[in-house]
Amino acid sequence: MSVDGVPIEIERKYDVDSRAVLPSLIGVGVVAAADAPEVFDLDATYFDTAGLALAAAKIAVRRRTGGHDAGWHIKWPRTGEGRPEQQFPLGDRAEPPSGLRAALAATIDAAPLVPIARIRNRRAATVLRDASGSPLVELADDHVAAVDLLTGAERSWQEWEAELLPAAGRTREERDALLDAIEAVLHAAGARPPSSGSKLERALGR
Repeated sequence: MSVDGVPIEIERKYDVDSRAVLPSLIGVGVVAAADAPEVFDLDATYFDTAGLALAAAKIAVRRRTGGHDAGWHIKWPRTGEGRPEQQFPLGDRAEPPSGLRAALAATIDAAPLVPIARIRNRRAATVLRDASGSPLVELADDHVAAVDLLTGAERSWQEWEAELLPAAGRTREERDALLDAIEAVLHAAGARPPSSGSKLERALGR
């Protein structure tokens, strides 16, 4: 979603075990309806310098195929509610586009970007809507398989993710209240606080 005109990812993640089942959230807060789940196969390669300058600056860069937002993404350090995001076209090659490199110039200078992790995700995404049909939240059930390309280590896990959509609320208080209400129901269904701050951190064993 956007906050004050800036695209920002506002989400909460949860660890779950393989027996967990997403509960119905209709009636939670202002949630009045839920779309049928839509399944996506997402395949992302994450990039950094050899010295992991982006990780040190809490910046993530990936090239992802699948889903509605295939392309190159920069996730900037968290500010306030969430993480500002910047997207660039996917292109035909697995080479970072010039615009992406220019956006990162202050952090990486001319250092090459190399693949550091590959994360494949079978995602079942459900859009939650208010009484007018406007989208509030995308609730994702993620089955993740990751490879640390620096060490060869493979890791897999399941997680839930609640990400705010444009109608989630005009104020931070409204948005927080919606996420808090959803979180209470997810916790009752077996969700736990995440063991890592992001999929990339978990893929790298952090």
